[in-house]
Amino acid sequence: MKKTIAPARMKFVLTAFCLLSFTIVSLAKDKILVFSKTAGYHHKSIDAGIKAIQELGLKYHFEVDTTTDSTKFVYANLKQYTTIVFLSTTGDVLNEEQQNAFQQYIKAGGGFLGVHAATDTEYGWPWYGKLVGAYFIKHPKIQEAVLIINDSNNIATKHLPRPWKRTDEWYNFKDIQPDLHVLVSIDESSYQGGSNGASHPMAWYHNFEGGRAFYTELGHTDESFADPLYLQHLWGGLQYTMGKVKMKK
Repeated sequence: MKKTIAPARMKFVLTAFCLLSFTIVSLAKDKILVFSKTAGYHHKSIDAGIKAIQELGLKYHFEVDTTTDSTKFVYANLKQYTTIVFLSTTGDVLNEEQQNAFQQYIKAGGGFLGVHAATDTEYGWPWYGKLVGAYFIKHPKIQEAVLIINDSNNIATKHLPRPWKRTDEWYNFKDIQPDLHVLVSIDESSYQGGSNGASHPMAWYHNFEGGRAFYTELGHTDESFADPLYLQHLWGGLQYTMGKVKMKK
């Protein structure tokens, strides 16, 4: 004789299944990798930056792995991450094989977020220069300056004061890419040592070869990573590179 499941029991089974499925999905957190290898100048603020990003992970429910080990750059490892953060990296930090793996990761739809000295990295690798958006040339002494919010509707900037006055180390750039959507620029008349002129970008993003790239020049000082305005700016960039929000091209 064929047995049938009572409606009440069937409802219980379906409810339990739905709850289990929801739990499994909830446990599948996004994961990012913070890479902070330096082959040149080593920023003391890297430690503060790592701690701040880990705290963002706790607050917004994503996992954070950290490394200075470039051998982690194999595609089989990188593909588990929704974003790879270059946190004040400097110099030549990846060999050719590792560069190829990172390139494969971006072309497969991965995210990249560069912080401060990420533009002082891999000068001999033109593809990286296009990804990060520009290369660092020089900087004046740390001082206060006025930042201009070019896009006040963006998730990474809509919370910022207009204009935004703050103290940091201000980079001058070369090889600025033409396709960047500039979010923040700097008013060179507000400080000494700027050399990029009227169009001097400080934070930007662009879709790049199938992936998403965001860069912010800010973040030289320890104090940056204790600033709620700056941390919300970083979180906005992460939401884009992690694929949580789309930004206009």
